[in-house]
Amino acid sequence: MVAPFRRKSKGNVPDIEDDDEITEVIEAVAPESEILEEISDEKIEEIDLELALIESAKRVTNTCMDIRRGENVLIVCDPTTGEIGQALHRAATERSDRVLLIVMPKSRHHGEEPPAPVANLMRQQQIVIVPTRYSLTHTRAIRSAVKEGARVATMPGMTPEMFINGGITADFNQIKKNLSELSSTLRRKRLIHVKDSNGTDVEFEVSWRDWELDDNGICNRPRMITNLPAGKAFVLPKEGTMNGTIIIDGTWESTLLEEPLELVVEKGIVIDIKGDSTAAQIRQQFGEAASRLRSKDRELVWTVAEFGFGMNPNARMIGHVLEDEKQLGTCYFSIGDNSSLGGSASVGIHIPGVITKPSVWLDDTQVLDDGVFVA
Repeated sequence: MVAPFRRKSKGNVPDIEDDDEITEVIEAVAPESEILEEISDEKIEEIDLELALIESAKRVTNTCMDIRRGENVLIVCDPTTGEIGQALHRAATERSDRVLLIVMPKSRHHGEEPPAPVANLMRQQQIVIVPTRYSLTHTRAIRSAVKEGARVATMPGMTPEMFINGGITADFNQIKKNLSELSSTLRRKRLIHVKDSNGTDVEFEVSWRDWELDDNGICNRPRMITNLPAGKAFVLPKEGTMNGTIIIDGTWESTLLEEPLELVVEKGIVIDIKGDSTAAQIRQQFGEAASRLRSKDRELVWTVAEFGFGMNPNARMIGHVLEDEKQLGTCYFSIGDNSSLGGSASVGIHIPGVITKPSVWLDDTQVLDDGVFVA
């Protein structure tokens, strides 16, 4: 008897003789459908992320910046923040038809000036939104744009995860109210004393009128500037008045510290920094910044440029200073350029470090006790 006809197998698919074998073949190739299902799930996750980015972008464009019809809007991102830039562009175009998105080269460090064409464009806008890897907040380009009437939001170090979670989700109107209420506590206080259980013990003077209380996330008038996520109160330490020891135990720039950093300060200048390998990296980084200055100005890179409190209850300590320094109950010190706050150190670098559980006194009034507001 002639054997039944059999088709030649292709690849790993077996020869088929009857219905039972067909069933076996179907079961054998079933994993392909599972792969398709996994691909589909990944695609859904991409879509969900895109929608979440756009929703958060609308919070920025509609609530924080209050973009109005016909306003000139410039969004500046770099290759590391393209997704965020695109989401902001899409959200902004729903409010205005005069929106421009540009991608600039990634800076080398915080405070580096953007390319001249970018700086020139900034001065021509009513709104400038800047999600970039490194901060442009303390640059001449941003100061010039603000002077010309722009309102500016910078987002140094912003990531997609940060853009949809944590500090950016806070009630910025409530933060604005809390900061306003803090002003009465700060009024007429001149001497600040910061201590913590790690050994921080530093004193310095401020002018109480210099406190900046507008970092509340609402940036809806000309010549306003904010970091997003927002939520901090900060001030310029009077130059030459700070003395003592600062122990940074939270984050330095965008690095969660494994070992604390010890900064020794005399007359407002960091004269020594101790710690693990991070300390050596900091010395190298600031040394490189100093080498670009005139010899008589090089010491100024070590200026203690800024002091502030975190006021955002949704902010987390995640290793991104943009959010870390806003965490409620923390405080921070920044080293480097203080010119944007009215100081004399125009040095092209500005890096903060966060103390997680400080105790802080303004004159004789305690405002923080081991990371908890008591005033």
